[in-house]
Amino acid sequence: MTVAAPHDAGFSITVEPSGRHFVVHGDETILAAGIRQGIGLPYGCKDGACGSCKCKKLSGEVELGPHQSKALSAEEQLAGFVLTCCAHAKSDVVLESRQVTEAGAFPIRKMPVRVLALTRLSHDVMKLRLQLPAGEPLQFHAGQYVEFILRDGARRSYSMANAPHTLSAGPGTGIELHLRHLPGGKFTDHVFGVMKEKEILRIEGPYGSFFLREDSSKPMILLASGTGFAPIKALLEHMKFKGIDRPAALYWGGRRPEDLYMDDWVREQLAEMPNLRYVPVVSNATPEDNWTGRTGFVHRAVLEDFADLSGHQVYACGAPIVVDSAKHDYVALAGLPEEEFFADAFTTEADKALP
Repeated sequence: MTVAAPHDAGFSITVEPSGRHFVVHGDETILAAGIRQGIGLPYGCKDGACGSCKCKKLSGEVELGPHQSKALSAEEQLAGFVLTCCAHAKSDVVLESRQVTEAGAFPIRKMPVRVLALTRLSHDVMKLRLQLPAGEPLQFHAGQYVEFILRDGARRSYSMANAPHTLSAGPGTGIELHLRHLPGGKFTDHVFGVMKEKEILRIEGPYGSFFLREDSSKPMILLASGTGFAPIKALLEHMKFKGIDRPAALYWGGRRPEDLYMDDWVREQLAEMPNLRYVPVVSNATPEDNWTGRTGFVHRAVLEDFADLSGHQVYACGAPIVVDSAKHDYVALAGLPEEEFFADAFTTEADKALP
């Protein structure tokens, strides 16, 4: 039987099969404690909405805070699964999480940033380029995200769309974000309405466990919907820079062709990355779009081309419905090993408000 440690000493969390240990103190969640101590637990939204941090509790007692049933169902809870982002340890706990990485979790830092440039990529997507403080490089893995800390303390998360090596390209580079306008959205209304160059914002990061697993040589499916392309773009830049030539197929889905807002950029990469394939997919084309490419749901296009994913890795990013459907179908229908599905679901504030 697990004996509870004195509360002020915290409780010990052990992660199997890696055997890594860390301590959770007071009222912090297991995930927050893991992040603080550089333990590479998988996670996405940190709000109980996406399910990325779900893992099996092997022993111990936890109390789960508010979360959505689509992230953790009642059946999964009964089977011993927990969401580390809203789990509070009530004793020493042993978890099973196969995505714990030994390799560098970078320090999470708060810093001011200056708006360098605002560029419209489509009617509802803005490229935001942010200048970091001089002499304070932000260390991150391609595919991770930062959070804006708004004046009222609210936070908004956006993936970085460029790879770390691009920051050393000189002044004027900065980090790149792709923001979709959600009308009525506290932050994006500001970005698309009154934001100007030189405005100062505050960010914190890097966050997220969405980055390329370079210890694998498996061929990859890169699946993006909408602005879920941002972290995929960072992965592609990183692969090109590092000379990673594993076969990769990028499937990018949008409702209309204009939603594939950097289609030209992707096509330019194909000339320099011979092992990269690109399949754009449009779900709601109209006659005036003159679209002659693939149609339907982007995650299904992958299944049409790959009946067997048992030897692949999948990196999926975008709307939760796309990411969730992809994981379910690729595992159930195409034999993808569950631990080879890496995802970052873009949960909006509206998504988080759902029951």
